[in-house]
Amino acid sequence: MKRFVRWAFLLVGLSCWSGWLGELPAAERRLRVATFQSEVTLPVGHWLCRRPLETVETPLLAKGIVLECDGQRYVLCAVDWCTLRNSAHRMFQARLADAVGTDPSRVAVHCVHQHTAPSVDADAQKLLQDTEKPLQRIDLAFLDEVTKRLAEAAKQAVDKLEPFNQVGLGTARVDRVASIRRLRAEDGSALTRWSSCKDPKLRAMPEGNIDPILKTITLARDRRPLVRLHYYATHPQSFYGDGRACWDVPGFARQRLEAKEGVFQIYFTGCAGDVTMGKYNDGSPEARRQLSQRLYAALAAASAATRWFPADSIQWRVVRVRLPVRNEPDWQLDRNRALLADPEQSETVRTRAAGRVACALRMKEPIELSLLAIGPVHILHLPGEPMIEFQHFAQTVLAERVVAVAGYGLGDPGYLCTAQAYEEGGYEPSASMCPPEAEEILKRAIRKLLKGG
Repeated sequence: MKRFVRWAFLLVGLSCWSGWLGELPAAERRLRVATFQSEVTLPVGHWLCRRPLETVETPLLAKGIVLECDGQRYVLCAVDWCTLRNSAHRMFQARLADAVGTDPSRVAVHCVHQHTAPSVDADAQKLLQDTEKPLQRIDLAFLDEVTKRLAEAAKQAVDKLEPFNQVGLGTARVDRVASIRRLRAEDGSALTRWSSCKDPKLRAMPEGNIDPILKTITLARDRRPLVRLHYYATHPQSFYGDGRACWDVPGFARQRLEAKEGVFQIYFTGCAGDVTMGKYNDGSPEARRQLSQRLYAALAAASAATRWFPADSIQWRVVRVRLPVRNEPDWQLDRNRALLADPEQSETVRTRAAGRVACALRMKEPIELSLLAIGPVHILHLPGEPMIEFQHFAQTVLAERVVAVAGYGLGDPGYLCTAQAYEEGGYEPSASMCPPEAEEILKRAIRKLLKGG
């Protein structure tokens, strides 16, 4: 409740910016924006996050914007996929950059992280192909085709760039959607409340230290919305593992509001590494309907609560960091190369080993974090699956401004955990590519981006 009140006072304080808004002279219209969209649904038989695709319930979409300030262009894109790793993520960045005439470092590509969608690691697939007993988890020809199609949509958007002179901010408390996944039993042992949870004892436990506030950022021309960007932190899946492709809860809410308003809507998942819908979700169709309705209500409320501020420039900052890779036996390169090459190992073991090899090699190179600032709004772009602590941290670093966070960029680090999480145990640190010291490295990078020094 205190955090909600803080945002309310912040909006009131910032509203003094809006008193002198009005029609800007043509010479001062330095900012332009255009939207683009492309379907990224897989062909039947292609692997989803956990098994091959059998049926398509809803299409999967990649939705984005092209921004321009004084001729310099930037791209934000959210993809209805689970994860994008290694050269697959670079392919999205590079092709979008080439399509709009900018540098890949000015392109932020994020997954919404539905598990009714693929986890795409092109480098791991190449490793799996080059073995005695090849496996196919990713159709590389499909990846090539889908990125070219998305790039063409972005290229066409450049011809539709139109001026905007305002940035809008709206917030809303999301009712009964998110809850902490990491719980503690009475004896102190770790418990996990998965995205779909049927255990009444786990569901009765508190929501925990989530961020209940959804932030909606609107780019507009004289208060006419051109696009809305929504940011909320929870694992977005209500179900998974049954062979359906679906945009799930955030997609249902996002597209419903788009149909109602006639305004292009994009949804980004925040620092949701340890946040799920499990307290309010038993995996039933009715639970998904209610979750979608409640998220939609928050999207609509935040949009309706928009406060307007002048937008006359864009700042884009990039920080490059090297995140360390774990060196325990299960993560060591030689061990995983051997497992990958062993035809007697299960497909699951070999696939996991290929992913660990590919990600460890990629993480020898720097990883980019970026920040987009327009007026009083700052949008932070993070890799991996950051725990909610990183979102809370970002908001305290720049408490006088609005900070929205998109996680699930480059997926190679996996879970980005606090050092304390490794001491406590549980699922997330067991699935992270990084050791405990990654927390401080990431927080230093976040502070540098937000403070600009």
